[in-house]
Amino acid sequence: MSTNPPTLRPDLAPRARITDAPRPGQPVIGMVSLGCPKALVDSERILTRLRAEGYAISPDYAGADAVIVNTCGFLDSAKAESLEAIGEALSENGRVIVTGCLGAEPDYITGAHPSVLAVTGPHQYEQVLDAVHVAVPPDPHPFIDLLPATGVSLTPRHYSYLKISEGCNHKCKFCIIPDMRGRLVSRPAHAVIREAEKLVEAGVRELLVISQDTSAYGVDIKHATDRGHRAHITDLARDLGSLGAWVRLHYVYPYPHVRDLIPLMAEAHANGGGVLPYLDIPFQHAHPDVLKRMARPAASAKTLDEIAAWRATCPDITLRSTFIVGYPGETEAEFQYLLDWMDEAQLDRVGCFQYENVDGARSNALPDHVPDAVKQDRWDRFMQKAQAISEAKLQAKVGTTCQVIVDSIDSEGATCRTKSDAPEIDGNLFIDEGFEVLNPGDIVTVEVDEASDYDLWGRLV
Repeated sequence: MSTNPPTLRPDLAPRARITDAPRPGQPVIGMVSLGCPKALVDSERILTRLRAEGYAISPDYAGADAVIVNTCGFLDSAKAESLEAIGEALSENGRVIVTGCLGAEPDYITGAHPSVLAVTGPHQYEQVLDAVHVAVPPDPHPFIDLLPATGVSLTPRHYSYLKISEGCNHKCKFCIIPDMRGRLVSRPAHAVIREAEKLVEAGVRELLVISQDTSAYGVDIKHATDRGHRAHITDLARDLGSLGAWVRLHYVYPYPHVRDLIPLMAEAHANGGGVLPYLDIPFQHAHPDVLKRMARPAASAKTLDEIAAWRATCPDITLRSTFIVGYPGETEAEFQYLLDWMDEAQLDRVGCFQYENVDGARSNALPDHVPDAVKQDRWDRFMQKAQAISEAKLQAKVGTTCQVIVDSIDSEGATCRTKSDAPEIDGNLFIDEGFEVLNPGDIVTVEVDEASDYDLWGRLV
């Protein structure tokens, strides 16, 4: 077992898990998946197609006939990490196909690594498959290479990401994701529900709903109804909540209609399942002037009113968010405003980035960039504030009972999560007595008997 804090970076997905062993003579493709959960879903779709064509999948470079590196282009530091991973794959294997967000800048990649076999952009599944076919021809066995009904999963069996849309209509000045992934494209609601049904039938106990802008789901298709399901986040959440699994909503912008989700959470919390009382909302900042320079809605006071209304309807709701400190032009007074806002908002789970220029972002041209030392100082002060709030909130849970889902078990105990904790982003609850009877995916009731800054400990009830 290990304790937090985790990386606190929502742009990172859990580590991909691959356990299949290849049959003799089977062509093998290695996969390195970087970046956010949305990229992890893209990796799963690529690998599902490859698995159906008879390829074995390797979690590393050893023994692979070629390696796919699914890259991230969220920040310049993420780009550097992607280039490093490509270089490592070339060094260890030599035959590398690059895809993902950074693939939208092929010259950037080939300028650093001219020997890569191919470069494709985000969610360009056919182009990736074509590149694999050229590098390593398929050799399927019609009686052995059978594909599970749910496809290839890179997460533990008991939880799965469910991507409901691609792209984004926002034009935030610090972000280039719409340039890389395009405008909002929502999946039909019936297709999302069908995928969720298959996942639950296969044993998934928790569905993590992801997109670039979950609140805007269905806007592009005018909230169309098809086969009894309406493409609107409230309707989708209600339909998903009826399947019997936990449903956790990520990347929810605080549009007014989000308040319609809160009664669903209160109802589900009372009944023990359904839509979890958890909202992951990318506030980014609180000061109206900073938000305006970011080209984001500048209504932090109204946001506090919304938070109060959410908590009035569902007192047990957990609010998670991420923030950027050191944005160009951010003054000490604006940063202090953010700290004061945090005191009022009392968010449960918080991550924070120091602003970075990203090639192609409009914020690069803004005046008054903040010195690195000041950004670091503000990050330290912000996280100190967030940690103190987290510690107080978790201490208040000591002596209470709650449901947890078991993620893993080792010789020291069971690592679990409460309804307030997303995998590898938030905290954990550890059980170190009587855990021998548990299995990953179990949902059990515990009494909390100890708390730290980010984690809880409990015993089975």
